Amino acid sequence: MKISFHGATQTVTGSKHLISLSNGKKILLDCGMFQGLGPETTNMNTHFGFNPSEVDYMVLSHAHVDHSGLIPRLVKEGFNGKIFTSSATRDLTEILLKDSAYIQANDVKFINKKRFLEGKQPIEPLYTLDHVMAAMDKFVTVPYEDPYVIDEDITLRIFENGHILGAVTTWLEIKENGKKTTIAFSGDVGRFNDYILKSPVPFPQADYIIVESTYGDRLHDRHFDSSEKLRELILHTCYDKKGKLIIPAFSVGRTQELLYALNEMELDYRLPLVKYYVDSPLSTSATEVVKKHPECFNRSVQRIMRIDNDPFDFKGLHYIEDKRESQALNTSREACVIISASGMAEAGRVKHHIANNISNPKTTILMVGYCEKNSLGARLKQHPERVSIFGQEYEVKAEIESIESMSAHADYNDLCQYLSCQDAHEVKKVFVVHGEEQAQIAFRDRLVKKGFLDVVIPGPHEEFGL
Repeated sequence: MKISFHGATQTVTGSKHLISLSNGKKILLDCGMFQGLGPETTNMNTHFGFNPSEVDYMVLSHAHVDHSGLIPRLVKEGFNGKIFTSSATRDLTEILLKDSAYIQANDVKFINKKRFLEGKQPIEPLYTLDHVMAAMDKFVTVPYEDPYVIDEDITLRIFENGHILGAVTTWLEIKENGKKTTIAFSGDVGRFNDYILKSPVPFPQADYIIVESTYGDRLHDRHFDSSEKLRELILHTCYDKKGKLIIPAFSVGRTQELLYALNEMELDYRLPLVKYYVDSPLSTSATEVVKKHPECFNRSVQRIMRIDNDPFDFKGLHYIEDKRESQALNTSREACVIISASGMAEAGRVKHHIANNISNPKTTILMVGYCEKNSLGARLKQHPERVSIFGQEYEVKAEIESIESMSAHADYNDLCQYLSCQDAHEVKKVFVVHGEEQAQIAFRDRLVKKGFLDVVIPGPHEEFGL
């Protein structure tokens, strides 16, 4: 048996890990899209590093595009197997992949106009809506924790891990040449005592573990501190400065956590009375999917739902879907809070809001999640004097703030607690993935101190025998 790593290797995007059995069967863990890696991004998304038509099964840890975004291309290039995941992940993945296909279609249309004028051949999107629908037909939803027999050699179990709605730890038992091998894949791990979701669930002992390391070198602030800081920034921006608080937030996860925190303020009579806008059609759809899966909520949210049947709604909240209404926000002088995708400020409507307001000292831009180091969000967190957006230079006069504790990713204490269900000496090898080099090295060293005997950081397309 072998495992090879074709994404999320020394980076935080493009998650893809391929298990190859000696009898020819192949299992793909995640099929994520690379994002924000500069000119090489398109080439990395075009070439998998393996033959999709040879993959028999796929298991999806969660819906985020850096873990699911190339599934339709996998199908386009010949994958004809089943895709196993949780029910909530299946529902979220559908809306995210449809949105991805729509964005690609629009981007390619714009690019091809320019290529035509330059006498160049047109390009094609990575996939279309037809490929998305073909991919969704291959999804099979699996119950939490119960063994699910994929075939006579492969049994799957999934365990909630609290990262986003439906996110799971994948645990595989594989029979090969009369021997059983167990492999656990963390996907992305959530926080213990998360605002909305259940804490990560312990999983059975594994021979091999693939674990993320996004915050492998950092600790988060307490959730209470983050909620109070959010309230203070609303008051400071909207009351004192009479300006706009712009919050880039991922459509799945961070947007719902922000809405829940604001709703909680209203229940405690602490919500500042200003207008709140969610300016992202995808965020609107994702929030509706979240509401359909209360089984994923923790006990605190379940209790609140006894007195408040919609913990993501509150006075002054308005969802914007119409593009013209979104554009009108840019010229409006109204003091307000705008929550808009994407979380790294790399695309979507929020990038336009930032461009139109970044040179206004009344504005505050609040980053609430992880930002890939080359993204606009990461550049803003460095507090530059000037920044380039859409190819144009802007003077940064807006205040730039950050609340790291709202990240959906576990910090190194959470990750160590997540792995505490394992006997470290029984684990033959740990593969540290989904992290930048500094975080991966720090977390690898921490795991070695915790007693794990063999901890490695795979390189792109590197293969290991198991």
